[in-house]
Amino acid sequence: MKNKIFPAAADALADIKDGATIMVGGFLGRGTPSGLLLALRERNLKDLTIIRNDSAGSRTNPNDVNILIEAGHVRKVVTCFAVFGSPKMVSALEAKVMEGKTELELVPQGTLVERIRAGGSGIGAFYTPVGAGTVAAEGKEVRVIDGREMLLEYPLKADFALIKAHKADRFGNLMYRKTARNFNPIMATAATTTIVEAEKIVDAGSIDPDNVMTPCIYVHRIVEIPRRGAR
Repeated sequence: MKNKIFPAAADALADIKDGATIMVGGFLGRGTPSGLLLALRERNLKDLTIIRNDSAGSRTNPNDVNILIEAGHVRKVVTCFAVFGSPKMVSALEAKVMEGKTELELVPQGTLVERIRAGGSGIGAFYTPVGAGTVAAEGKEVRVIDGREMLLEYPLKADFALIKAHKADRFGNLMYRKTARNFNPIMATAATTTIVEAEKIVDAGSIDPDNVMTPCIYVHRIVEIPRRGAR
């Protein structure tokens, strides 16, 4: 089997080019591949498209997708949350959008999940009632199905998915820790190349099959980056 383990994050990210579309796992810092994001920032790329659930940055984790946005590497963001919960704080994404430097596509959270799932499952499109009759319906095909207005939504795919796992075996089978699972498993299925930041790499067979949450067929590269404070 092809060796999927890379010695450093920079090596695993080396072929990401300007203009790439990148999915980033995590939710409010939980399950966010911060080590990969820090290494990606050093590549000094431009015109990236980022697909991420929340893109305002996290108070508990400063090394989120906001570091790419602040550095001017991002052309477009597809997300559910672009602002902080408090109106007193302006996120890097919000500032870039107001300056006309970054394009923003806001997507309802459930629709974002389903668009990613559709991308990983080979589904061409789907109808959903979410957003019907709101600004989310602007420019979209609307049909009445079973008496309800439905919006036509298309799948999301990416060139790369950057995700984080608690454990990865040498084949690429992944296990996540509690709520850090969030968007990581579905993003792994919807990208051409999935790159994993694993807190620990273990021998094949060390993860009970019942605990494998992403099978190795979806994983292409693994970098071991221990969790801060872990022994």
